[in-house]
Amino acid sequence: MDPEAEIAHFDATTFAVRDLIGASQDLVVRMAKEMRMNVTDMTAIHLLGEHGPMGAAELAERLGIRSASATVLVDRLEAAGHVERTPHPTDRRRVTLAATTDAQAHALRVWLPGLRLIDEVGRSLSPDEAVVVRAFLERLTAAMDRAGRPA
Repeated sequence: MDPEAEIAHFDATTFAVRDLIGASQDLVVRMAKEMRMNVTDMTAIHLLGEHGPMGAAELAERLGIRSASATVLVDRLEAAGHVERTPHPTDRRRVTLAATTDAQAHALRVWLPGLRLIDEVGRSLSPDEAVVVRAFLERLTAAMDRAGRPA
């Protein structure tokens, strides 16, 4: 079946999820502007905050950028006071990157109004609806994590 014909038969929920993803991408761009950063820099801070300290190679892989680009990014974030380099706990040749407390606090202040709106929507659900929605979102997140990865 050709892709356009296949898409024409997709469930309306699929299109609602597509629209949610688009709105999320738009929100990320707006929040990056609010933080006076580009999207990649803001995403790097988010990843370090969410996953904890990591090496530059792992950060580059998570961002989908080359190692050389990650080095430039980390230098820029360190110079701005958003990231700290510390010696790796077990490998003297490596360094670990971590978002600074100030960077994480600034990101939280910028994101908090949007998170409050999302929380308001979640709290508007009945307990039974919330269970169904959370289960759906967990399955959807797992599917998105699998998409585009080798089988």
